[in-house]
Amino acid sequence: MRWTADQWKFLLSSLFNVVFSLPWTRQIMSSCLCRCLYNELGIQMLSVQPDTKPKGCAGCNRKIKDRYLLKALDKYWHEDCLKCACCDCRLGEVGSTLYTKANLILCRRDYLRLFGVTGNCAACSKLIPAFEMVMRAKDNVYHLDCFACQLCNQRFCVGDKFFLKNNMILCQTDYEEGLMKEGYAPQVR
Repeated sequence: MRWTADQWKFLLSSLFNVVFSLPWTRQIMSSCLCRCLYNELGIQMLSVQPDTKPKGCAGCNRKIKDRYLLKALDKYWHEDCLKCACCDCRLGEVGSTLYTKANLILCRRDYLRLFGVTGNCAACSKLIPAFEMVMRAKDNVYHLDCFACQLCNQRFCVGDKFFLKNNMILCQTDYEEGLMKEGYAPQVR
């Protein structure tokens, strides 16, 4: 039996809403699902040559007569047919990669939402969704907005020096003031 996109969406949304909302099952389900096959694959946009025989679309099984087609998973697709099984976004427009797992074709956001690992921010202790961009300092992970000096709240820019002292992120000024008071040795990160 081959499932339709609507049936997959219903199954995935039910799985996500019921199972993943229970905190104690999130880690169990993630570890089970991580054993499934996962691939990050590229999408190529190709120009159809007028003298070639039309290729069949893997999504709708019709001939591709458009000016452009997509090649992914060693198959050819109409631009409208290569979609995420969860949110229906057109994968050729979203980027140049797609993700497959458990016979699903997914965009990056839905792959991470369904199968990604979440964690907590070291500064605010709130949950960081798997699809969110983060900053890291050693083993600590931070929301982008939380990655700031924990004494004066100065936000860091690319290239700024920061210091990690007793699991606290400090700007150079606060770190040097602490050096003067306590006499500890600097450790630039």
